[in-house]
Amino acid sequence: MVFLIILAALLCTVAAGSYYACRIAFYSPRGGQNDDYKVIPWPQMDPYRDRVRAMIEKINAIPYEPVEIVSFDGLKLRGRYYRASDGAPLELCFHGYRGTPSRDFSGGAAAHMERGHNVLLVEERAHCGSEGHYITMGVRERFDCAAWVRYAVDRFGPDTAIVLNGISMGAATVLMASDLDLPENVRGVIADCPFTSPAAISKKVLREDMHLPMAVYPFLALGARLFAGFGLREADAAEAVKTNDLPVLLIHGEDDRFVPCDMSRQIAAARPGIRLETFPGAGHGLSFLADEARFTAAVDDFLARVLEEKTPAED
Repeated sequence: MVFLIILAALLCTVAAGSYYACRIAFYSPRGGQNDDYKVIPWPQMDPYRDRVRAMIEKINAIPYEPVEIVSFDGLKLRGRYYRASDGAPLELCFHGYRGTPSRDFSGGAAAHMERGHNVLLVEERAHCGSEGHYITMGVRERFDCAAWVRYAVDRFGPDTAIVLNGISMGAATVLMASDLDLPENVRGVIADCPFTSPAAISKKVLREDMHLPMAVYPFLALGARLFAGFGLREADAAEAVKTNDLPVLLIHGEDDRFVPCDMSRQIAAARPGIRLETFPGAGHGLSFLADEARFTAAVDDFLARVLEEKTPAED
């Protein structure tokens, strides 16, 4: 009897610890987190705060069409469609962990519009106007990405050139989605500061950012599985890129203190031909702000190459 009581107490402790870890890491509440102007208060952002606010105001002032799809598991996912012209390439953009599309793509989306591209800013599951309460670090979001691609093909036609664009968790998401059955009109992937896998970034954050022992990781992994319905080892960006020859441009700040630049180096090393551009001194997601001219030139060159490789006339 005593053994059963002790066992029950241990199981309750493990369950409570796992739930708490999952709630802290992956639960997405409504409210302040979805505020475009709630920029993370880190020192590396300080030089750019006024510029970021101005870019957010600019993108939010541009008229857009609200769009909506339903995910494979029944969630309503929402986004903002900015039309340049019929038949133009479409940039499908995926923001980061606890981010918003206006904040994370305030500069990049505007640049794509200036190129004459149509832009769809996705509000990822458990963020902004999309349903769901658990962030799955790209595991389920990769299937959402594939669903947005299908929506784009159905709406704009099979000849529409599509480029997948992501930053941070959104970058990992589009890379993980690259090994799904995507249509041929997906021409390439631009991934800014991606992590390799949910497991790898979780361990890094626990160890280096939160200064917790690795004994916490099993609780986090169990909580993700039991309460958020996904496994931290269920998807891996470095493994995903090995399965296809989709052109990839990786961008990463060399002074990224959240997602180490070495994670992009690992992804680039996974398959020949992946292009990696690193930006000295740039922090997490700050390469565009640190050197806009070089960032824009790298993206322009990549887009020119992937969009010219195949045209509807060649089909």
